[in-house]
Amino acid sequence: MDHTALIKSLPPETKASLTARSDAAGLRHLALYLAALAGSTAGMVLQVPFWPLLMLPQGVLLVFLFTLSHECTHQTPFRSKALNEAAGHLCALAMALPFVWFRYFHLAHHKFTNDPERDPELEHGPRPVTVAQWLIYLSGWSYWRGMGKTIWRNAFGTIDAPYLPQRRHAHMRLEARLLLAAYAAALLTLLASPLILWLWLVPLLIGQPFLRAYLLAEHGLCPPVANMLENSRTTYTSQAVRFLAWNMPYHAEHHAFPTVPFHQLPAFHAITQAHLKSTSDGYGAFTAGYVKQLTR
Repeated sequence: MDHTALIKSLPPETKASLTARSDAAGLRHLALYLAALAGSTAGMVLQVPFWPLLMLPQGVLLVFLFTLSHECTHQTPFRSKALNEAAGHLCALAMALPFVWFRYFHLAHHKFTNDPERDPELEHGPRPVTVAQWLIYLSGWSYWRGMGKTIWRNAFGTIDAPYLPQRRHAHMRLEARLLLAAYAAALLTLLASPLILWLWLVPLLIGQPFLRAYLLAEHGLCPPVANMLENSRTTYTSQAVRFLAWNMPYHAEHHAFPTVPFHQLPAFHAITQAHLKSTSDGYGAFTAGYVKQLTR
């Protein structure tokens, strides 16, 4: 059964239950996430023993705000549209991912998942096919370079990607210019204190390889077919990783039914599990399999 047939087979009351959004669930998850981030931040500010080691969890928590931003493009973490918009824009500021632009980029990815000609995630070429390309990908270099170019182009250049509606170009331009202004102001603070260097910039660089490895599992080695239960991967992992990624390891489920909010994905997984075509038993297993493919 493909994802279309599966969704059609669901009774209306099941669909309604699965797609019910909740401010309480979203705020509870966000509060716990921010508490963890505040803990690592406080440890560094107070310079507790071995405080530089906290840059690793700080970086991982910062870069995995991507998964919250991703959910906000679907308006699913919270019932309130205002909360979804606010969270998306704050995540944009934290990790240089312009939210208005990303919404349309990501919706196009959903529409053309794993299509080598039309999926915007593949518009600059396929996923890594050599060990050298994989290592460069994991470093985050391609992400930072790509986002830098995107923000600069949106701010001062020509916005012409087919998936970016012209009616939103002015909003994307304003968003990009505000981000550049905010980053310029942040960098100026380095003249007075190195605080943002150790709390934000270095942790982002340290955390990015973990996000890259996680994201590669979502569609890497999946076939370019229309069935979302096959072109997207569900990765079985720990509760801690599912918390960190807002349950997005249930990624085939998310692509099959994008309006299911993060807190309902485990319930939807119980329905889809027997029909999943692409799965991995953990990110270590996926990575080992991916590297094995590269070295053949």
